[in-house]
Amino acid sequence: MSTTDPAYFTAFKNLAMTRTDSGVLTVRFHTDGGPATFTGQLHTDFPRALYEIGEDRDNRVLVLTGTGDHFMTDIDGPSLGDITKPVVWDQAVAEGRRIMQRLVDLEMPIIAAANGPTTVHSEYILAADIAIAADTTVFRDFPHLTFGIVPGDGIAIVWEEAIGLNRARYLTLTHGEFSAREAQQWGAVAEVLPLEQVLPRAQELAETLAAKPALLTRYLAVTIRQRLSRRLAEGVQLGMALEGLTAADMAYQEPSAR
Repeated sequence: MSTTDPAYFTAFKNLAMTRTDSGVLTVRFHTDGGPATFTGQLHTDFPRALYEIGEDRDNRVLVLTGTGDHFMTDIDGPSLGDITKPVVWDQAVAEGRRIMQRLVDLEMPIIAAANGPTTVHSEYILAADIAIAADTTVFRDFPHLTFGIVPGDGIAIVWEEAIGLNRARYLTLTHGEFSAREAQQWGAVAEVLPLEQVLPRAQELAETLAAKPALLTRYLAVTIRQRLSRRLAEGVQLGMALEGLTAADMAYQEPSAR
């Protein structure tokens, strides 16, 4: 990182940021330099980072990726707090809404580089304008049904948009997964490559876009995400309310019923 990079580049513990002279910003999820575990801290930091990214006009294209040989497969549930309590869930709702809305409303193209299995917050990858995936990638919503709560934080909406309504419903209800090749066949992933080629290819595409006129790339992004932005704005608040209701219900269930 150069001495002229903005302060927010190093402000978030689990987000590593680098930017080329042309304005391609790469944001990499990590935990202590290795593959990312999703935590309460990351849930708090990511919407704040997205705000800073969106306000910085030197960012022309965003590349979103993970670390090592998987994008994100682990989640630290206890770090999210006691989600059966309304005051805790209130914070989760605020942060969750801001993550998805700020992501899809960024005024720049987003290219996702899925560097392997993506079973936690796969919506971050599938909401991108272009998704490049390693041939080892599988997509799944591991946490919600595992914890016993509905997927109300936007993942169901993004899955519907990316892979189709009936597939999304089937895979959600059966807690299923789908491969990068299947995602490509269904139109959700643009290219499937060996792991070592994924990030370079994403950055190559990003540089091509960054070379276009700034207003063109900015408003192309706005134009092609209108439907997804609208759907998330309409659906995430209700979805997270229902997610919170199922979380609260866990506090009243007998252990054998959970």
